[in-house]
Amino acid sequence: MLSEKLQEALNAQLQRELYSAYLYLAMAAQMEADGLPGFAHWMRVQAQEEVGHAMKFYDFINERRGRVVLQAIEQPPKDFGTPLAAFEQALAHEQMITARIHELYALAAQEQDYASQVFLHWFIEEQVEEELITSQVIDQLKRIGDDDVGLLILDKELGEREPEEE
Repeated sequence: MLSEKLQEALNAQLQRELYSAYLYLAMAAQMEADGLPGFAHWMRVQAQEEVGHAMKFYDFINERRGRVVLQAIEQPPKDFGTPLAAFEQALAHEQMITARIHELYALAAQEQDYASQVFLHWFIEEQVEEELITSQVIDQLKRIGDDDVGLLILDKELGEREPEEE
């Protein structure tokens, strides 16, 4: 069974993962409006992954005989600026999520909840990947600068992103 403290923390992370999905979907909506369907597709795939992450927390809480308590999801911004600015905001968000996952892991270790530590280990590895992929797109956007042709090439490339198997 989960301790009350860990259960509350896992429920809070479940909410953060759902907000992440909402955030990426809002970014996708802007990219669609800006005529960048590939960027929009990339963001939609990311939103779907975040829902999957939320469901991992949902299932884990239930498997440990805890109680899932859904919390309100804040409205995300509607304007993220340029694609570069949007990806920089996405990276900052992922870094915040990484910090929260590390805090959860530390709490599980403090409570000697080994099952939760094993569960959270997957998310630690996932966050390394999330930050890397987002950083790589940022690097590409910085190299492109104001080159519209480069932006369209990257848009096409991002549109080919396939959802990950979890």
